[in-house]
Amino acid sequence: MLFKNNTLYSIGHGHKTVEEFIDELQSFSIQFLVDVRTSPYSKWAPHFNRGIIEHWLSQAGIKYGYMGDIIGGKPQNDSCYDNEGYFDYHKMAEIPRFKEGLNRLVVANNKHFIVGIMCTETDPTQCHRSKLIGRELYFNHEINMSHIITIGKSVKQSVIMTELTKGEWLPEGNLFGSCEPPFFRSRKSYRDYNLEIDEY
Repeated sequence: MLFKNNTLYSIGHGHKTVEEFIDELQSFSIQFLVDVRTSPYSKWAPHFNRGIIEHWLSQAGIKYGYMGDIIGGKPQNDSCYDNEGYFDYHKMAEIPRFKEGLNRLVVANNKHFIVGIMCTETDPTQCHRSKLIGRELYFNHEINMSHIITIGKSVKQSVIMTELTKGEWLPEGNLFGSCEPPFFRSRKSYRDYNLEIDEY
């Protein structure tokens, strides 16, 4: 697979301070931050609430955009659940609005804009940033997105998928030849639970 130059990153805000978060973004020269939280608010870290974050990002010279209603990890669509109540990211990837949102990221990458997509979870292996968005960019658009871990340190999507599959999927294939592209689901079941606004 021939990969395009990658200018797409992902990051989780977790319990970081504004200063810590900006330092991480600036270490990768992020120009645009796209919020992909379905509900862009945090009761544990209110400085990351939509509106507030837009203000302090602007002061740092970073533009903010919201796309959680299009490529968020908790769509209000019963067809996206599997039989156990987990979000099935394979099904979510087929939703037309998701494809439209993903294409906006692809266009940004093709124009070499340096874009970070943001959610709550700091560990990229536990978030739809890698399990859904990064996966679709990798296999369908030849973009190996980078996941920011800390200042100046990131991990490629291909490495995350190898970790998620415990080595059953490898970019170069395994002893038996090429590997089938893996599919993922949410880390827990949401079917009969009140959804917390601080997740995805």
